[in-house]
Amino acid sequence: MKLRFTKMHGAGNDFVVIDGVRQDVPLDPELCRRLADRRFGVGCDQILLVEPPRQRDTDFHYRIINADGSDAGACGNGARCFVRFVHEQGLSDKAVLRVTTSGGLIELRELESGMIEVDMGPPRFEPSQIPFEAAQRATRYPLEVAGESITLSSLSMGNPHAVLMVDDVDQAPVAHLGPAIENHPRFPERVNVGFMQVLNPREIRLRVYERGTGETLACGSGACAAVVAGRLLGRLEETVSVHLRGGDLVIKWPGEGHSVLLSGPAQTVFQGTIEL
Repeated sequence: MKLRFTKMHGAGNDFVVIDGVRQDVPLDPELCRRLADRRFGVGCDQILLVEPPRQRDTDFHYRIINADGSDAGACGNGARCFVRFVHEQGLSDKAVLRVTTSGGLIELRELESGMIEVDMGPPRFEPSQIPFEAAQRATRYPLEVAGESITLSSLSMGNPHAVLMVDDVDQAPVAHLGPAIENHPRFPERVNVGFMQVLNPREIRLRVYERGTGETLACGSGACAAVVAGRLLGRLEETVSVHLRGGDLVIKWPGEGHSVLLSGPAQTVFQGTIEL
């Protein structure tokens, strides 16, 4: 069986996108790991599977699978690629799309500038909703990890995030602390780990160690989580430019009770088929 796919990226965060509306896709963790392998497969950070809607008043459902075959829950960069994909493939011509994922409902729109804006929904802060083991909600939490005592912020953007403040992202211990925090027992579903450097109230630098994938060039939901955390700490304004190693994103969050808006680029790299 041959499987058609499209390779895409959003600010360097790359995806294998699959049309599950017009072809049957026997997607399982083993196949996902094979597709994501950069030496023996196509290579990507995540796999996106576009499916018919599962709820009324929505346009599509889509699955987000990490390189290790686990569910990602949410992915802001992937959501932007999703919009570009369904428009280019003729699956929809709507300017605004309502899409469900395992992390919840999101709303997507293509802007006149060619950028794509994603309504990621309101962040969730209660430890049980992240999930994170803590007695009560706090702006920052202490954590013992890898022989160190650190403090971090934690919240959900449809998937769990931890955010650490650092003086210089280039010197941040991403390779050391990233996997240790990702797999910390206080995060029962593991966690995405962001290392944030605040440049000024409207600008940050960010590196993200993604759950089930490792460090990526960009992480949309991680950018959202970092700006939310920085806002709650009183360090950031409502609209923030986020500089990642793969490119720039813009995050807007008015405050608690409001949705987080993410905008940035999405690009098709190539299309192909692979023999299963």
